[in-house]
Amino acid sequence: MAEILRNPEILMKAKVELQHTIGKGNPLEESNISRLPYLQAIVKETFRLHPAIPLLLPRKVEADRIMWLHNPKGCTSSSECMGYWARPKQMDQPKLVCAGKVLGDGRRICLGLPLATRMVHLTLGALIHSFDWKLEDSVTPEDMDMEDKFGISLQKNQHLRAVPLPIRV
Repeated sequence: MAEILRNPEILMKAKVELQHTIGKGNPLEESNISRLPYLQAIVKETFRLHPAIPLLLPRKVEADRIMWLHNPKGCTSSSECMGYWARPKQMDQPKLVCAGKVLGDGRRICLGLPLATRMVHLTLGALIHSFDWKLEDSVTPEDMDMEDKFGISLQKNQHLRAVPLPIRV
């Protein structure tokens, strides 16, 4: 939600897709998710920017080369280097949600991922479709702190404080 509120144009595109696909006032259902490619791309891209890697503690790489791998000093690493996708040379805008990027997954992927992903799509889609949003107080999208706090799971360093508003008809 923080990434979407930080990028109002993405929020508007998602709202338009939801209104066009399921209609104003209709509830979002699981069967609608397959017809919402933009919402799906937002969720995947947000997972890329903020991976939740439970049980594998991320760490900062101390050296440029570890065995045969080249990892820039200071990048965040877990089972693979998460910092790779955040390097400016690899991405045009590394800290911007680019809904439309394709993500792969491996054979050791979490078994609960399909259920969790469906729930994220339903929750996020319902929040976008059911409310207009504004940031609390005088915070602007440019001022939002998007830094992550590392631990057993990844979370925002500073909690998102947003106000849901009734949708204007």
